[in-house]
Amino acid sequence: MLEPATMLQRSKRFPLAGAALSMVAATLTILLAPARPRGQQSAPAKSGAAPAQKRGGEYTLSTDVSLVVLHATVLDRKNRAVDNLEQKDFRVSENGVPQKLAVFSHADIPVTLGIVIDDSGSMREKRPAVNKAAVTFVQTSNPQDQVFVVNFNDAYYLDTPGDFASDIDDLKAALGKIDSRGGTALYDAAYASLDHLKLGDRDKKVLLVITDGDDNASRYTLDDLVRREQQSNAVIYTIGLIGDEASAPPAPPPGTQDSGIATGPAGPTGATDTHSGSLFKLHRKDKHFEKILKQIAQATGGQAYFPSSLDEVQSTCRQIARDIRDQYTLAYYPTNKLKDGTFRAVKVEAFVSGTHKRLEVRTRPGYYAPRPGASEPTNVASGR
Repeated sequence: MLEPATMLQRSKRFPLAGAALSMVAATLTILLAPARPRGQQSAPAKSGAAPAQKRGGEYTLSTDVSLVVLHATVLDRKNRAVDNLEQKDFRVSENGVPQKLAVFSHADIPVTLGIVIDDSGSMREKRPAVNKAAVTFVQTSNPQDQVFVVNFNDAYYLDTPGDFASDIDDLKAALGKIDSRGGTALYDAAYASLDHLKLGDRDKKVLLVITDGDDNASRYTLDDLVRREQQSNAVIYTIGLIGDEASAPPAPPPGTQDSGIATGPAGPTGATDTHSGSLFKLHRKDKHFEKILKQIAQATGGQAYFPSSLDEVQSTCRQIARDIRDQYTLAYYPTNKLKDGTFRAVKVEAFVSGTHKRLEVRTRPGYYAPRPGASEPTNVASGR
């Protein structure tokens, strides 16, 4: 059995929380951001739980009953976010058994956020554009987010001073610690970053992983990482800069003007393509890596993105930041009270208000139930 992941800082080793997780009594705080109220927030249903208390802009729910928390993105058929749903428009089931929602919220709540960036040799020429995009990502996110930066090649490093960046200058300094060389310990870096998220005091946890190559240096496997994801309540977004760089298309002929209109396919699996920036030529082997990044993201209810050029990384980061701030939070007390350590499949359905028209819901596909004697939460974080 592998030891718990340990994060390195440039000058010292930085221990992370233990790797073993389970689900026990927890405190859930859902922030109803006063600067950007959304939809409706329901008080918890009575299920052996203490009543919710409102303090300032927060609801605090204390309970000794395990609570399953889901963060859900809802899209219509045109891939547009749907932000006007109420609790009655959702259905949740666990292993096919309907569940009653105890908490419902649609609010722009702050998150604990890790930015995990590939710093292997192949990223040397890409890092300036990626760093710029990462700064844009944070600036587009909630100002109350807790942010840390992990750069990785053969090893992985926590490059923010302390646990989290205190301001944008800390963030830029962490991103600037570039030592592009060596291989790609993607799984190790993501695994350790999942543990580091637990040091934050925001209930919602998110990782943004940016890389250009398959893992070739980790001690953990893809299966190890996916299981670790399913034991956490984090949402992971991945950005794959896959393929070989090629020259940008020639400029428009004299006398013509580039309209700036995107010409490539749009969406999570192929961002739009413009005249500026380098393009990526895909090869057959890249399809395997694309599948891996999708698997890492989808296991948490996140999404994988594959921009067609470095210029598109910035707009992709903006899109992810908006997605994070526009999610629904759903929580329920599972009807299955057994602490057997099994995986529980979760299904969330959403419908256009007042109709039976289904909407697309993106959330984590399930979680691991606790085992007897377990001491840490699997699917709920304490704090804010």
